[in-house]
Amino acid sequence: MPNLGTVLKAEISRLARKEVRAEVETLRKASGTYRREIAELKRQVAQLERSLRQAGKARPAAASVAASKDEESSSRLRFSAKGLQSLRTKLGLSAADFGRLTGVSGQSIYHWEQGKSLPRKSQLPKLASVRGLGKKEARARLDSMG
Repeated sequence: MPNLGTVLKAEISRLARKEVRAEVETLRKASGTYRREIAELKRQVAQLERSLRQAGKARPAAASVAASKDEESSSRLRFSAKGLQSLRTKLGLSAADFGRLTGVSGQSIYHWEQGKSLPRKSQLPKLASVRGLGKKEARARLDSMG
């Protein structure tokens, strides 16, 4: 016959396990709910970030109407140091001559080609106008400048 203390101890352990199991089960359910909610929030944030990126890429219609033609054409112009150097070489001009042709100093041309600095937006249309010239036309323009 078992001892009263042993039976009591076994019963208390059983009841304690039962209570702990019930508490752990509610915590487990709450944890699962929280995880699902967090996952849903992460999906929403990712979707919002995607739509924000797409909205940033799309140009608003009101802004395009308000912008002037000059600003639009100069904003589309790009600059490449390597492209500038190859253009100058193709035209057979020194940095000083190319600078006179575009209205800047020869030192500026050199720095632009080396990537040490970049031309201003106001200078990009002048560079673009030289892009379409041939050797003879460039020499003719330089000669007409004096």
